[in-house]
Amino acid sequence: MDNPLEKKTLPFKKALKVWVRVAIYSFGGPAGQIAVMHKILVEEKKWISENRFLHAMNYCMLLPGPEAQQLATYIGWLLHRTKGGLVAGGLFILPGFISILILSILYAAYRDVGIVEAIFFGIKPAVLAIVIGAVVKIGKRALKNGVMVCIAVLAFIAIFFFEIDFPFIVIAAGLTGFIGGRIWEEKFLVITGPTEKSDGENALIDSRIISVKPSLSKTIKTVLVFLGLWAIPLIVIAATIGIENIFFSEGLFFSKTAVVTFGGAYAVLAYITQKAVEDYGWLQSGEMLDGLGMAETTPGPLIQVVQFVGFMGAYRMSGTMDPLMAGILASLLVTWVTFIPCFLFIFTGAPYIEYLRGNKNLTTALSGITAAVVGVILNLGVWFAIHTFFGKVREEHSYGVRWLIPEWSTIDVGSVIIGLIASFVYFILKWDMLKTIFISIALGIGYYFIFIG
Repeated sequence: MDNPLEKKTLPFKKALKVWVRVAIYSFGGPAGQIAVMHKILVEEKKWISENRFLHAMNYCMLLPGPEAQQLATYIGWLLHRTKGGLVAGGLFILPGFISILILSILYAAYRDVGIVEAIFFGIKPAVLAIVIGAVVKIGKRALKNGVMVCIAVLAFIAIFFFEIDFPFIVIAAGLTGFIGGRIWEEKFLVITGPTEKSDGENALIDSRIISVKPSLSKTIKTVLVFLGLWAIPLIVIAATIGIENIFFSEGLFFSKTAVVTFGGAYAVLAYITQKAVEDYGWLQSGEMLDGLGMAETTPGPLIQVVQFVGFMGAYRMSGTMDPLMAGILASLLVTWVTFIPCFLFIFTGAPYIEYLRGNKNLTTALSGITAAVVGVILNLGVWFAIHTFFGKVREEHSYGVRWLIPEWSTIDVGSVIIGLIASFVYFILKWDMLKTIFISIALGIGYYFIFIG
């Protein structure tokens, strides 16, 4: 554990090693990934205080795109400004990109992916245990009174049973926090507001953070640079091979989705699936679930599933180009246009969010949002559990309420057993994530080839 009194300035090389570690451990979707960063950066290294971490997380939850990757970028920026944000955010993407690229090549070119399916079979229950653990940990830190618990419960009900879009839940929670803070300040000024340690331990921890004032000229420069980086691939493609090709179509489509992916991958999964399968023909029916399985069980953001979509589309519509090469190039393109906006949002907005950190109105609004996000993440955990343990899940609607009804005859005994073992070693024996995942992979491979394959 680092002592915040040892050295005020954090060496960049030291931070680089930790960001590599965060990237390797980034399993379990946003809940698990945020919990990993909290454990390493707040609890273990003490590089950033609890309040500062949650303040950054609140802002990232408001943005379209992968909140965990944006949170890594934000904290990297806090510690080492632009180079820190680029390294932290870039490394967070890299392991998932490499993993999904390899799996996409196997999937498209060989189709003999029994071992891959066996690995996925074992990983899913382990990831579920990690997500549940993350929900519990984050909930304990964010839901510090009955009001916050009520907001989280209402958010869960709204998104799970009534399918209310995530942006509306965020807006409602923010307004509730803003208004509630004016009426009942002590119940809402609990997440990122002042605490008993604000002038003591937290101040010492946050002394590593480099203060900066927002500047309009720097903001304009940042926006222009990243908009240019975002647009360059499409401009080059249009100028060299025209706009009537798979690369331009995918680049344009995923540039659009990058700014509407509120709530993470699941929030836009139906939209992407509809367009990719029915309108563009990039995927065949059912292949999106295979791609989502890759994204769920490899490190990195779940939205990385778009890489698989881009690969398969270019592989099928490569024209005169080698299909595998087309798929690889499309993977790079789709990843670029999906994540460049994330850096734009952080580098543009973070200076202003930090400047307003002491503003009570902003703090109470963000506290309400944080509580709601706990409910939203719980929704993902429940959804994941139902679809992991049951082969068929029926969706019904009555009086505006959505019900997910699993067919008990399709219960996956192997997944349940592996899930229980993963939960035991993770929660009771206190194994870390990688050990939990590795033992689950071994169990999954054994069970798959004995009873399924």
